[in-house]
Amino acid sequence: MTDLAHQIAELSASMFQRRLTHGRTGNLSARVGDGFLITPTGGSLGTVTPGDLALVDLQGRHLDGPRPSKEAFLHAALYRARPDAGAVVHLHSTHAVAVSCHDGLDPDDVLPPLTAYYVMRVGRLPLLPYHAPGDPALGPIAERAARTAHALLLANHGPIAAGASLAAAADTIEELEETARLWLLLRDRPTRPLTPDQVRSLS
Repeated sequence: MTDLAHQIAELSASMFQRRLTHGRTGNLSARVGDGFLITPTGGSLGTVTPGDLALVDLQGRHLDGPRPSKEAFLHAALYRARPDAGAVVHLHSTHAVAVSCHDGLDPDDVLPPLTAYYVMRVGRLPLLPYHAPGDPALGPIAERAARTAHALLLANHGPIAAGASLAAAADTIEELEETARLWLLLRDRPTRPLTPDQVRSLS
């Protein structure tokens, strides 16, 4: 558990330093037995230490350590929906948040398949309806959506992604952020997303 706590702290700092999140936003977790370690509430990912992490069960109950992120219930929802998930990352990354504020998005799949890496690392990206940060009513909605998609976009809020490991979850959410950036850059220009056959060839 000590090594895992150090990995969470190191990844948290890396994401903050690379401006994938800012201020006191974002939270990371990793599965431990029948629960998970998660970053604390009210803290900056840039300064998280292994001792700051909280232990939470899969129902979102705080078991040990400092007070967990108020969005621990979202992490619990994704772990319940995806038994293969070893980690969950939630960020307020600029470009993904910008996309989440757009009107007229397809709630079943927000971004087009612009690149092969987006298809392989993210795939389908459902948009979940807006809820205030920390609103537990979002939990059941996220749990249902996560059964068929390992990355979700929260309206007017930001992305959340599950992966088999911390590295896999980070790869997913970083690819999502970069594709959101591309989508915004290309928004008013003709684009050529991958065809359905090209997408299928990657699966």
